[in-house]
Amino acid sequence: MRGDGGWDMSDRYGAAVQIRYARTAGFVYLLLIVLYMGGQYLISHVVGSGDFAERLARIAEGQTLYRAALVLQLLASVFTVLLAYALYVVLKPVNERIARMALYWRLGEAFCCVTAFISFGTLSLQADPEYLRSFGSAKLQAAVDLARAADFASFNIATLLFGFGSTLFFYLFMQTRYIPRPLSAFGVFASVVALLTSLGDLVFPAWSHAIQMGWLPIFLAEITTGIWLLARGVKVASSPVAAFESSVPG
Repeated sequence: MRGDGGWDMSDRYGAAVQIRYARTAGFVYLLLIVLYMGGQYLISHVVGSGDFAERLARIAEGQTLYRAALVLQLLASVFTVLLAYALYVVLKPVNERIARMALYWRLGEAFCCVTAFISFGTLSLQADPEYLRSFGSAKLQAAVDLARAADFASFNIATLLFGFGSTLFFYLFMQTRYIPRPLSAFGVFASVVALLTSLGDLVFPAWSHAIQMGWLPIFLAEITTGIWLLARGVKVASSPVAAFESSVPG
């Protein structure tokens, strides 16, 4: 059975599913940014500046808020699974093998939640006065610095996996007209830059502050893509195959 315009019912249902999951992906893109950046802001607000002893005192006083900030960032990792699956559903008709590979990379990023264990452990070291009495200030600071180094490495390993997955998802968007071609091309560029930034942080940790601007392009790409997908869904011309074929010159 075929409807008007050459569509059969399975095409209509498949397009509706793609659009629904695209809007879900757009919402989650924006939610992840709010959760992670909100957590970062709260942590910075609690810790403030000053020497090690001053930071310890503020962390102990604001421990509940600090824990809430870490939970926000943990939720960002959890919702990454939903984002990865939603993008997989949207882009599977374009190339299922590449979409599945991108899904696996993004799931690997989400499962690197060992960062959360390290962060909560580091918080306990700083907030519990018993550790200060047991270790002394110098040894406690060394332990905290070691935990932060492990947290830094874990974060960059997760973002390395993110970079691979994000590059593939945006590459698949480039093969269609689901979203504007310049946006998907910028997404590929931004994802590669993020990947290189995480590699740079791992290889040259002493220069990490100098290369943090490498996160800006992917930040802009994800916000823009999230807004587009949430507001417009994806432009499925007739069917996923037709959408792909229409993007091929000639």
